[in-house]
Amino acid sequence: MIHIEKELNKTGVWFLPLMLTLSILLMSDKAVADSSASKNNRNPKSKITGIWQGALEVSGTKLRIVFNIAEDENGDLSATMDSPDQRATDIPVHKVWFKNDSVHIEVRAVGGHYKGVLQNDRTKISGQWYQGGARLDVELKSVEKKPVLNRPQEPKKPYPYRDEEVFYQNEAAGVEIAGTLTSPRTKGPFTAVILISGSGPQDRDETVMGHRPFLVLADRLTKQGIAVLRTDDRGVGGTTGNLYQSTSQDLAGDVLAGIEFLKNRSDINNKKIGLIGHSEGGLIAPMVAAQSSDVAFIVLMAGPGLPGEEILYLQNELIRKAEGQTEKQIKENHQIQKRIFKTIKSHETAMNKKARLRNLFTEVFEYLYQLQKKEIGNKEKFIQSKVNNVLSPWFQFFLNYDPRRTLKKVKCPVLALNGQKDLQVTAEQNLEAIQKALKEGGNTQVTTKLFPNLNHLFQKAESGAPSEYAKIEQTLSPEVIAAIAEWIEKQMH
Repeated sequence: MIHIEKELNKTGVWFLPLMLTLSILLMSDKAVADSSASKNNRNPKSKITGIWQGALEVSGTKLRIVFNIAEDENGDLSATMDSPDQRATDIPVHKVWFKNDSVHIEVRAVGGHYKGVLQNDRTKISGQWYQGGARLDVELKSVEKKPVLNRPQEPKKPYPYRDEEVFYQNEAAGVEIAGTLTSPRTKGPFTAVILISGSGPQDRDETVMGHRPFLVLADRLTKQGIAVLRTDDRGVGGTTGNLYQSTSQDLAGDVLAGIEFLKNRSDINNKKIGLIGHSEGGLIAPMVAAQSSDVAFIVLMAGPGLPGEEILYLQNELIRKAEGQTEKQIKENHQIQKRIFKTIKSHETAMNKKARLRNLFTEVFEYLYQLQKKEIGNKEKFIQSKVNNVLSPWFQFFLNYDPRRTLKKVKCPVLALNGQKDLQVTAEQNLEAIQKALKEGGNTQVTTKLFPNLNHLFQKAESGAPSEYAKIEQTLSPEVIAAIAEWIEKQMH
């Protein structure tokens, strides 16, 4: 979340393999239809039917995968796949092969497949998961029941408020935006907020590592009498567009379109529309507030106050320390990072930049341990994906953008929050920068809060490392939810 856990994973926890994420949100209708029935291999009463669970482990983070294999009366095998830690279930499996104890499961919807061998005890399959050029060892075990995520804060339907599917246009960008508007059942007009997610392809609930923080936050605020609009990112769910060819400034245009949508509704008080941005969303909210006098207030949850390059250096160092790397490893990585960023920011031709970056990422690859190289798999795909990611419009914008210049232009009330164990947007440095920039711009309506023991997702954490996110049952600290709700209550009057 910026993402930078999402962006970090996408552009690399530098030197380490990409965190393997199953591209559930990119699944097309065609892929679903194409693989609706993976009925392929006839095996009378196959030994492979049932629920098989394993885990992908990359850079200290575990993502569970589950294959649900069934057999019909003709002996045809079919299957679905679940990724419980990403809240993805019933992902269609295109084909299942089982012959002479060899297993092959093809999941076209996420561009991956599994190959393994059923062990003699018939309770384990030893094999590898292949996706995006990576190859990871995964042992599947036969289990009686599917794993269930315990997320006690998530609301259950029916909700005691209106829950409306909405669509509107960002006409300037040619993007249709899909989202959910929740509002009290009482008579309006209501104060409203727009939730702005962190980086990477986020759905309207900001689903990450099995958590849906925006669903939890919207539930509390709506019960308090506030209308809440939360939307899918570009290219996700019902929203059109290409996220990876968009910058944070482009995404600010989508938020402005959301403000116009709310202003045209009779149940919304158009003088009381605020923004709540998390991580990169906390970068975008001030951009919108600086442009539009329609923004009544903003809440920055782990919002950046420093330039992107500085945030990435800090993030890289702290996450590596939490993962147990040595000072020597961290220093060496920092030097490579500096060389990569210097190349990106240079005025060389695009061709020369690509060539130099290819050389740098080749150096990165050769630096890896053999186990890490095995996890990555295809060297050429690794290098090309790294080059493409760091030269994307989003990354180049983020690397160079200094939010302090924009914060100085924000005149509405601001609440800025950070968790003390946030390793991605560090609390002390960023809160101080936000407060200083707002003050220099003459804004006296500023409140900052630092929450002990909370991570980037505002969960109570041990170390704050991203590898903990999925393991923690708490989605969003009740203390943080209360602080936001109480502060907005004051802005309503």
